Amino acid sequence: MNRDSNSIAQSLWMTFCLFVVATLCPAFAQEARLVNAKMQTRAVASSLEKEFQSLVLDQAEPAWIGYAVPVVAGNHRICCYSSEDRHKPAAIRLGRCKLEGRDEGMNFQNNDEDERESPDQILVLFRVADKSVGKIRVFTDDCELDAGDLPVHWLTNVKPKESINLLASFVDGTGEDSKIERRKSETAITAIALHADSAADPALEEFVNPKRPEEVRKNTAFWLGNVRGRKGYEILRRMIRDDPSDKVREQCVFALHVSKVPEAVNAIIELGRTDKNAHVRGQALFWLSQKAGQKAAAAIADAIENDPETEVKKKAVFALSQLPKDEGVPKLIAVARKNRNKEVRKDAMFWLGQSNDPRALAFFEEVLTK
Repeated sequence: MNRDSNSIAQSLWMTFCLFVVATLCPAFAQEARLVNAKMQTRAVASSLEKEFQSLVLDQAEPAWIGYAVPVVAGNHRICCYSSEDRHKPAAIRLGRCKLEGRDEGMNFQNNDEDERESPDQILVLFRVADKSVGKIRVFTDDCELDAGDLPVHWLTNVKPKESINLLASFVDGTGEDSKIERRKSETAITAIALHADSAADPALEEFVNPKRPEEVRKNTAFWLGNVRGRKGYEILRRMIRDDPSDKVREQCVFALHVSKVPEAVNAIIELGRTDKNAHVRGQALFWLSQKAGQKAAAAIADAIENDPETEVKKKAVFALSQLPKDEGVPKLIAVARKNRNKEVRKDAMFWLGQSNDPRALAFFEEVLTK
């Protein structure tokens, strides 16, 4: 074999090796996203719970324990921006998250129009010190993480169902714990919701049991609407029917608003008509106005005419002002002209005045020059 043939063979071999590393050893690629980390990789041999607890009990000094699991379908991204990136244009931001020091916050994006390739996995990290877990953080695998020169115990061969069970053990069951415990609980719910495994759905459903703390139910509702698709929608439907808390049902309205399940609009309409709490009905009308469409407009108009509470009627008038102008302005004029409730007519006039629409000006001219 001549020199050129040797070079080609070596090049092909290197290409094959890189392919094997990238496809068969995803943990290697994930480690490359960790900077300033004293990496220690180990495979989970028996169970995640056993391996995890062994590491926690052996760790007196600060360190991180992390692993990766497949992320639920959709273009979901979780990262944050370090202070040195904050003033750069968004298109070239590095998106590096500092695990240590002041929390820079989490940036969650759920955008199907994002043309970038969707992340494949979520990274779940636990900060451990004094033989206990002090913090949980979750990111998608397109985010670079700075470990602040601490040891990072990276676990491979993690089964998603075992990950869900481990995270569920950190979800607050009493509502009486410290702020630190509540933060761990919130992040654990986020991480579970982002698991691609179907075992995430029954775990989340258990968190919305009315016996659970209100904040746990509210937080779970948000993620059910955002990332759990039809199963999340079905759980939310039961919540708006059965949950005794007005605040939880209000959060369910927003969760239905962000859901991509087509029937979610019908559920919001039903809530706007039938919920026992006037504020919840008003919130349903507001989020309906953001959806627009004929169904939403009809439900808002129905509330103006038929809801027994003036405050709900006024919120419905505001909801009309949020519709596209060609749809909302004529309806506001009709309300201002014909509605029997003086307060409702007054609100319709106010929002017409805010519209800067020529049709509103013509209506005011007609009223004032009679």
